[in-house]
Amino acid sequence: MAFASFDSKSSGAPMAEINMVPLIDVMLVLLVIFIVTAPLLSHSVKLELPKASTQVASAKAEKIDFAIDAHGVRLWNGQPVSRDEAAQRFVAEGLKPHQAEIHLRADQAVAYKVVAETLADASKAGLSKIGFVTQPDSVKP
Repeated sequence: MAFASFDSKSSGAPMAEINMVPLIDVMLVLLVIFIVTAPLLSHSVKLELPKASTQVASAKAEKIDFAIDAHGVRLWNGQPVSRDEAAQRFVAEGLKPHQAEIHLRADQAVAYKVVAETLADASKAGLSKIGFVTQPDSVKP
């Protein structure tokens, strides 16, 4: 292939042939890369994955409504109980396989000491799912 010629007739004409050598070089390099990397892509590591059940757990946690009125009287699902009896019931609930949810309703006039004692008794029994139930504020325009 000649880039320059001494012929004066064809010196002004554009070159009409395509240089294929660089294209072939690039294609050969890509072919070598694919030949080398193809076995690496199909290589896999043999693993024994653990088996898991896809069944939904049907046991639902029990809900306990625990209330403390303005005078400090404790109510377990609407029935009055003493602090010792409530602590014993908390221990019994803590031993169950599915932990019960405790919804604590405390009157705003009750001393914080009574609420703190109740939380401490539940915590000692191993119960951690305790929620405070409150009244929402009325919406003011």
